[in-house]
Amino acid sequence: MEGYENLLYGVLKIRQPNEKEGLRVNMDTILLAHFTRPRKQEKILEIGCAHGAISLILAKRGFKIEGVDIQDHLIEIAKENAAYNNLDQETKFYSADVRDYKKIWRAQTFDRVVVNPPYDEVGSANPSPSDERATAAHGLECTLASIVEASKYLLKNRGYLDLVIRAARVGELFALLGKNNLAPKVMRSVHPKPGKDAAVVLVEAMRAASHGIKILSPLYVLDAAGRDTPELLEAYRLNGEG
Repeated sequence: MEGYENLLYGVLKIRQPNEKEGLRVNMDTILLAHFTRPRKQEKILEIGCAHGAISLILAKRGFKIEGVDIQDHLIEIAKENAAYNNLDQETKFYSADVRDYKKIWRAQTFDRVVVNPPYDEVGSANPSPSDERATAAHGLECTLASIVEASKYLLKNRGYLDLVIRAARVGELFALLGKNNLAPKVMRSVHPKPGKDAAVVLVEAMRAASHGIKILSPLYVLDAAGRDTPELLEAYRLNGEG
C-alpha cells in the first residue's frame, strides 16, 4: 500500500490502492464530484465508492454520505481515508453487493445516488489481469443495467442519479434510464480539446420526473494551445473556488 497523496491541491489526503489492487483517482473521479451538486440535508449514496475519493470530496463540502463497494479491501482504505481527514462522522462506508439492494435498503431511501460505473460491460473489452481492477472497470460484479435498476429502487421520487460514462455508451444509458422511470435532466460532454469528440459525458437524471434536458456547454480538458482549461482547473478546487 502506498502513502497518502494530495487530492484537490491538498484539501484532502488519501491513501490509494496500488495498480493491481484497484482503480485509482482519475479525472473522471474529480469531474463527477464537481458535477454533483447536492442540496443540504440530502441523504446520499455513492455506489462503487472504492477507496472513497468522491464521497470524501462531498463530505469535505459539508454533506453526509454513505459509500458502498463490493471489495472489502477498498472499503477498509475508504474508512482509513475518512479517519485520516477527520471525516469519519460525515461518512459511512460498508461492503455489500449492490445487486442485493432490496435486502440492504428500503425502497426510496436516498435523495441522491452518485456512481462512476464500470467503463465497459463483460465481453466488450479485454479485462484486466487483476481481478480487482477488472471488477471496477469491466462490470464483472455489477453492470450498468443493474446500477440503474438499483438506483430506481433506492431513490425517492424526484431524487437524483449523477454519473459519468463513456460517450459511446450514452445511448445505452438513456435507454436504461427510460426503462426505469429515470429522466435525464442535465448533461455535459467532456472533450480532450476543441475539435475532438467527447470522451465522457456527465449526466444527472431524476426519478419520476417529466422529460426535458438541459445540455450544458462542453468542458474541454485542454485548450487549443494544449494548456489546462479554467473549467478543468475549477473542478480540482473544492466547491469550484480558487
